Amino acid sequence: MHGTPHIVGDVMSRTVASVDRGAAFKDIVRLMQDRKVSGVPVLAGGGRVVGVVTEADLLRKEAFRDGDSDPERARRLRDLPGSAKADAVTAEELMNAPALTVQADTTLAQAARIMAQSKVKRLPVVDEQGVLEGIVSRADLLKVFLRDDEDIAEQVRRELVSYLFPRPDSAVRVDVGNGVVKLSGRVRDTSLVPVAARLIRAIEGVVDVEFDLDGASTARPAS
Repeated sequence: MHGTPHIVGDVMSRTVASVDRGAAFKDIVRLMQDRKVSGVPVLAGGGRVVGVVTEADLLRKEAFRDGDSDPERARRLRDLPGSAKADAVTAEELMNAPALTVQADTTLAQAARIMAQSKVKRLPVVDEQGVLEGIVSRADLLKVFLRDDEDIAEQVRRELVSYLFPRPDSAVRVDVGNGVVKLSGRVRDTSLVPVAARLIRAIEGVVDVEFDLDGASTARPAS
């Protein structure tokens, strides 16, 4: 009924800063600073993604360095999860593996859910063989909300209102401002309003939905 959701391939960055498994610690830091990124995929032969190194992985070397004047505190720090990365010197030792990835045909909603559940800021995009194709970030997922209001309104009219509230039994006006969809007018069956709300919120670029609808009698006039 409603349009095909936008997919990761629509918004992902295709130029990706990446490293191989043998990349040295300082080279990774330099690459991240030069490219202004907070994480890089780690590639094996053929461009296959095997892990990801983030700023958090690099910072563990500073957090767990052996400079603490209290030996007992230093020992406790070294026992914390992730402290082994303080001694890492290559991407393979630093990386989080296996890499959490998505494919280009993953919907934006699915990608956002994966990021939220896994608490990551970016996802490498791979093909069916696991070869790197791009990368999608939280910022990329937010691009959908820059969609033109009239474009959203036209989709709501064409793919939703025309099915749920067809004329002449209903007369619905669709207005969109700053991503907020408002349906006003008269509908024959108000029980469909919650369905409309759910479907409209699923449309890419919609921030919220409001209704100002009057219900018409469900009884048809006698013929």
